[in-house]
Amino acid sequence: MPTYNSRPLVVMPAWNEDVVIGETIREVIQQAPHCDVLVVSDGSTDRTAEVATAAGAQVLILPFNLGVGGAMRAGFKFASRHGYRQVIQVDADGQHDPKDIQHVLDGLENADISIGARFAERGSYSVSGPRKWAMGFLAAVISRLAGTKLTDVTSGFRAGNTKAIAQYLDHYPAEYLGDTIDSLVVALRSGCTVVQVPVEMRARQAGVPSHNPFKSAIYLGRSVLALFLALTRKHSAIKMESQVEP
Repeated sequence: MPTYNSRPLVVMPAWNEDVVIGETIREVIQQAPHCDVLVVSDGSTDRTAEVATAAGAQVLILPFNLGVGGAMRAGFKFASRHGYRQVIQVDADGQHDPKDIQHVLDGLENADISIGARFAERGSYSVSGPRKWAMGFLAAVISRLAGTKLTDVTSGFRAGNTKAIAQYLDHYPAEYLGDTIDSLVVALRSGCTVVQVPVEMRARQAGVPSHNPFKSAIYLGRSVLALFLALTRKHSAIKMESQVEP
């Protein structure tokens, strides 16, 4: 039976991010010293695990690349086993500003899932073309399902409480957009509530963004398919695991 842990857990899925992950972890520790940091090295073939350990994070090593969904599922299992009551996902590439971590966590005071929204009247992040159309369509449909206005349902900068963690343990898909669209839809249909808080996005601290017109068009088609699959997927009742305070 897990022991109660009052510290939030930052879960950072990472695949071959040794160039930037050390600085990202150090910044998270500096801006959110009240949080523990877990890096899930998702089949990395570089020095991601070694750099993360040296920077002060706990590291979970997956032997194969499972994608963000698989890495986050492993992170939620770790959180449950160690009694964490709040988990927040933070990108390893530095796009999520660690200054906003507590702001996103504060959203859990009013909901089971808190989304750091890039399109909520803060910051200068923007998209255009098919990607913008897809995000707008997804936000409109899921807002209706959630019963509240959401503008950024594909954001990976999100936090969950014990109810959300329990639901994710039962169902956290690894398919394309499963870690954002599918997981959110199924969580809502299983009884979780959601809120969004405005955050600012930064440019990748390393690597090259994958956006171009062709990939944006593909994103449009895949996102609509992901939403359809999520809406037709069977949801389940949330089984809460008891936690004991020390």
